Amino acid sequence: MSEVTPSPGENIPVETLPNLRDIGGYGTASGQVVRRGLLYRSVLLGRLSDPDLRKIEELGLRTVFDFRTTAEQEATPDRNVGARQVGLDVLADRSGTGPASLLAKMDDPAAINDALSDGQGAEMMRTAYRELIELPSANHSFGRFFADLADADPMPALFHCTTGKDRTGWAAASILLFLGVSEDDVFHDYLQTNVQLLPALKPYFDQFDAVGGDPAVLRTVLSVDPSYLETALEVMDRKYGSIDTYMSEGLGLDDEVLETLRARLLT
Repeated sequence: MSEVTPSPGENIPVETLPNLRDIGGYGTASGQVVRRGLLYRSVLLGRLSDPDLRKIEELGLRTVFDFRTTAEQEATPDRNVGARQVGLDVLADRSGTGPASLLAKMDDPAAINDALSDGQGAEMMRTAYRELIELPSANHSFGRFFADLADADPMPALFHCTTGKDRTGWAAASILLFLGVSEDDVFHDYLQTNVQLLPALKPYFDQFDAVGGDPAVLRTVLSVDPSYLETALEVMDRKYGSIDTYMSEGLGLDDEVLETLRARLLT
């Protein structure tokens, strides 16, 4: 029996690597299709079980791009999946408190409730998405990511952050938009995180509930929302006017790199 080709954005079932999917399969405005089997997105690789590690090795990955901070990488190093590891600290230039630092206080539900209630959590996330376009470290990291994809022979490649939804979500969205995928399909891929990741995070919600926290408040920073990605797109449009100008001026990529990316990732 022949294998059924998964729908674009469909989960690749690996229990200890939720939110894993191939970003290929989407059609583009030019009538081409994003190639499958070249770019994967996921959560961190630090909690892979031995059986699941072998499943990931079967993807034949050549490069793993890690968008986490140095502290995040040191706290939970990725497991070795037989690929070159490239660390790209997107948030190196961030100052102030972000969602990740609050989640380290899971045993203090009052502090989290105070920080995230009354719409504060959603606004914190929108601020985080503005930073994905505005931080010099974000532009440097995403620029290196795209340049590396156009250099030598780096694919199949996997890119991830901690939960594979924000830094990873913007990387996937910007790739797809640049290749000519419609915004509807880009948002579809982005929102698949809520389908694929949230069930795996149930223990965190249960733990927070058990110590007196409000899981609904926590959900604002553990899920994705259309307004988060819309915020990044609005900032990008205001600063650069288009995805192509963002790639060239914001990320510093020349025409040769951009043409190579299209040639490699479209069929």
